[in-house]
Amino acid sequence: MKLTCINRKFISSLALLFTILMPLHTSAAEKVVATVNGYPILASQVKKELGRKADNAANRQKALDGIIDDILVQQAIQESGVRISSAQVDKVFQSVAESNGLTWGQLLDVLDYQGVNYHEYRNQIAHQLLMNEVRQQNIGKSIDVTREQVETLGSDLQKQAEKRGTVKKHTAPEYRVRHILLKTNPILTDAKAKAELSKIRADILAKKTTFEAAAKANSKDYLSGDKGGDLGFAFPENYVPEFAKMVRSSKTGTITQPFKTEYGWHILEVTDTRKGDKTDDFYRQKAYEQIVNKQAQAESKNWVSGLRKRAQIKILN
Repeated sequence: MKLTCINRKFISSLALLFTILMPLHTSAAEKVVATVNGYPILASQVKKELGRKADNAANRQKALDGIIDDILVQQAIQESGVRISSAQVDKVFQSVAESNGLTWGQLLDVLDYQGVNYHEYRNQIAHQLLMNEVRQQNIGKSIDVTREQVETLGSDLQKQAEKRGTVKKHTAPEYRVRHILLKTNPILTDAKAKAELSKIRADILAKKTTFEAAAKANSKDYLSGDKGGDLGFAFPENYVPEFAKMVRSSKTGTITQPFKTEYGWHILEVTDTRKGDKTDDFYRQKAYEQIVNKQAQAESKNWVSGLRKRAQIKILN
């Protein structure tokens, strides 16, 4: 019986990825022919990689390119921090058994019958999982999408939908918010800022002052402070995460307890809500996804080329 997904030996190209190419000691007499992110490649390494191939310029370049790629992959593995657990390997092992209509024990018997070492097979699975995660991680690093690309494609997609008569309006809640901001300093500590805002909030609730007056007198967001703290209508995602979370969770007309963001300490009140038009954002998001998917597909064909683009490679004479 021949099992799906089982190889008797590691594929040589994958096995090379785990070869430690970085020598611990470099002889002063050995010539350095290239460096990869500052790490030297020696002439002796290129000669070893050549093997029995003719020692000519073309073959030496192929051998050097192979060594460079292997070093870059090894460095990518080390930098990724990816760790494959035994549970992940078990899950794949179980999947292989099920896809072949076998139990765990039956798969072990088949491996033994085919002369496949169980521990080597598990190492092969772990290696494949590791390389897949490192590959996906580095493909992500190679993706570069600009605002101009998204805006242009998003506009084109929307115009095409309009011509076809298939545009659907997308809406989402917009919130009108007012807030009071206090910024900390060596004198106004976090504790003091929080306490001061708590007092301001209590005075507003007790009708000793109004939100507008308190914002004009105290808010360090001077632009909105002059407007009584009013920030106008906006979608929550326009704000920093902590502020956006408070906006979404607040009831209209209720002043929040003091909370902190990267800008300082706030209290806020949602004064109104409405449905905002998000159609443009919908098509921008669609455009972004198309651009990312296209780049990811291109990079996945040869993800090592992405490592080369980001690496410092010097070929020495």
